[in-house]
Amino acid sequence: MKILGIDTATAASSVALVEDRKLIASAQRVDRTGHGAFLVSALDFCFDQAGWTPSDVDVIVVDTGPGLFTGIRVGLATAQGLAATLGVPILSASSLNALAVRAATGRRQIWSLVDVRRSEVAVAAYRPVPGGVVIDTNPELMTHDAFRGLLASLPDDVLLVGEWQCLRPEILRGLHKVKTARPRYPSAESLAEIVMPRIERGEFPHAGEVRPIYMRDPDVSLSSKHLSDTGPWAAEG
Repeated sequence: MKILGIDTATAASSVALVEDRKLIASAQRVDRTGHGAFLVSALDFCFDQAGWTPSDVDVIVVDTGPGLFTGIRVGLATAQGLAATLGVPILSASSLNALAVRAATGRRQIWSLVDVRRSEVAVAAYRPVPGGVVIDTNPELMTHDAFRGLLASLPDDVLLVGEWQCLRPEILRGLHKVKTARPRYPSAESLAEIVMPRIERGEFPHAGEVRPIYMRDPDVSLSSKHLSDTGPWAAEG
């Protein structure tokens, strides 16, 4: 099973080609505003490195957020355009989940954090279990101050992963039960890891069910032309 992963939900854009749980090729760049331009070159690079053509892809998985509005929309439009052109199914995965599955801890509760700007963060808690993680709380949008209050109220040790560096310095000060760690950003490879059980069970949603997770109204509106300007890999609108 050959999987194409696309992640542009945060400042770090990434593309990965995975076959039967093995990473074949990947590319990543941190740039809050260059998601579309990155995807064009990254897709070309990864297919060249793997020796694949787009028609070799069996499934596409895309990060649908939460995260940056423009990044989410560019990645989703690219994935949908490719899936429609190639006639392959498309799956979605959350940026918060992608962070949690790569968090290295055996006992601490994991909190994934993504910067959504306006001094707000999207967060969710996870519990480590053999072979992965289980979500403990639904994703929630919080101000920096509210998140500090939540962390201070937790009785157990916490591992904080993701874009915690976006928090004001005083937010984590004095919280001795909170440890910060990598990964800082979700990755396309992690997306493929998340959806593998669904692929193996043959659980493929209708393409129209793959929708962005914004958690609030967009800061700006993008026209279909803006979405189609991401290059030959994007859907034409």
